[in-house]
Amino acid sequence: MSIHIPQFDPDLYKQTTRKQWDCAAEAWYRWSPLLSRWLGPATEAMLDRCQLEPGCRILDVAAGAGEQSLAAARRVGPSGEVLATDISANILTFAAQSAKRAGLDDVIRTQVVDGEALDTLEAPPFDAVISRVGLIYFPDQIKALDGMKQQLKPGGRIAAMVYSTAEKNAFFSIPVSIIRQRAHLPPPLPGQPGPFSLGGEGALEALFEHAGLTHIEVERIDAPVRLDSAAECLQFEQESFGALHQMMTGMSAVEQDETWEDIETALKQFELDGQFSGPCEMLVAVGTKP
Repeated sequence: MSIHIPQFDPDLYKQTTRKQWDCAAEAWYRWSPLLSRWLGPATEAMLDRCQLEPGCRILDVAAGAGEQSLAAARRVGPSGEVLATDISANILTFAAQSAKRAGLDDVIRTQVVDGEALDTLEAPPFDAVISRVGLIYFPDQIKALDGMKQQLKPGGRIAAMVYSTAEKNAFFSIPVSIIRQRAHLPPPLPGQPGPFSLGGEGALEALFEHAGLTHIEVERIDAPVRLDSAAECLQFEQESFGALHQMMTGMSAVEQDETWEDIETALKQFELDGQFSGPCEMLVAVGTKP
């Protein structure tokens, strides 16, 4: 008797990911003020490492609603350009809206592109490529990084921001763990990407080295998620983290409600003096194309 061993299906994963972000796009955009407070310092560090100057051309991969695209656009100014790309057309509509509202629609343009198919871009080489919390979700991270390198000028830089380990990111890892346990989900399949897939010691450096980048540096940045309460953090994750809902698809409505209640209870450990501070640590890596 043959034993069927489940295999990770990257194509199905991408289809699911696109649908998740199409659905979560409005919520992710609506939470932009939180994203700016939470990820702003690490984003500025990422942009610093790119050594951006007025007139630079930037490629933003997995740009989402474009909050970091705006930050990059302000640095390169009206003579520069930011191309914001994402697999989700819906979420890019919010990036375009944000650019127009900020008066940066002449600097930022958007294009639906799979982050593993950057070779389909027809554009002059860029001065820098950035990716904020995107690289971790590509099934073929090597292919994605190779594509970013292909789009760079010689001497150009790639900078990426990712979560470190699950232990350092309890605001996210605790909900994932509770859902996995209550839904009786098996461990992730071999090759399956995820939020902490590049958080291990040396993993990000090794990926950049494999892509042939030089002058590689990685910085750890404490980035706590600060909100009024655990309930508000739960709301943020319920509305914006489509992957959590995907993990719960096999559960009844009652089971899902009970699971969310368990998550809120667990997150309350991070409430102190009427404020919530969820543990989060980001890694910011940079490498140069020879």
